[in-house]
Amino acid sequence: MRNVIVLFLFVLTVVGSFWAWNSVPQFRSRVEEIVSSGSFQTLEVRYSAEQIMDIHRKELLKDSDHIYLDPMLKFVPYLLMEVKYTRAQDKTGEGMILWGLLDGEMVINTSTWEKTHGFTDCLASNATRQEFKIINALASRGGTWDRDGLSHFLNIENHILDNWIDGCRKKSLIVQKGNSYRLHLQNPKLQVIPETKLEQWLVKKSSKNASRVKRRYRPAQVENIAKAAFGNDFAIRKTTEVFLPIYSIVVQNPDGSQMTTYWNALNGKRMAQPTFIE
Repeated sequence: MRNVIVLFLFVLTVVGSFWAWNSVPQFRSRVEEIVSSGSFQTLEVRYSAEQIMDIHRKELLKDSDHIYLDPMLKFVPYLLMEVKYTRAQDKTGEGMILWGLLDGEMVINTSTWEKTHGFTDCLASNATRQEFKIINALASRGGTWDRDGLSHFLNIENHILDNWIDGCRKKSLIVQKGNSYRLHLQNPKLQVIPETKLEQWLVKKSSKNASRVKRRYRPAQVENIAKAAFGNDFAIRKTTEVFLPIYSIVVQNPDGSQMTTYWNALNGKRMAQPTFIE
């Protein structure tokens, strides 16, 4: 009888864990954190804080009364996805996508750190595959198109088109002006090949004393938005959470106030003010 109870509890634990892994993102994230607690994968540091501080000394230190404080190295989370998709002439493309788990944007090129613009809003509003048909159609026309053009391009019934448009409008992804619609984004950049030009190495980093910034979006959210954005022929083979090393460089002003700037340790370039870093 005791063996039966033990076996029952074992099976219950396995089934429960399997369900939680697939259905509860928080459970999956916690397990991944525990498994990777000893070390984590990060893009390689190419520039030291001292190099950046020396190169940009004239820009950051206005005079001898402005001084550097000790810089800090932080690691920002990204999702690395191994993908395949359909290219031009019906050929299959295979590659990697690096997608921010904080800013919600895809990295187009790691050397320049060029990124998309607009996926953050789509993530925040949980844009669906159908709504992305509207978004992608508008993006392909420079961000604006009239209703007749959309209807002809998508080749769907009017009531379906109205439902998709209404969904995008309620989520503030598009706005209407007369009989035309436009993306509700400043300088959108959504029409990209689903592949990151990735030329840098990944290395292992010990978790001890490493300052990792908490992610804003779950990997599952990014996977879902990528599938919705890139269509039926887009598939994700494997995902891995990796990190980008960045420096926070602090300058103390003569009045005691401080100015903090952030720098990409991979390419040595200044980053826009990241609202996610304290």
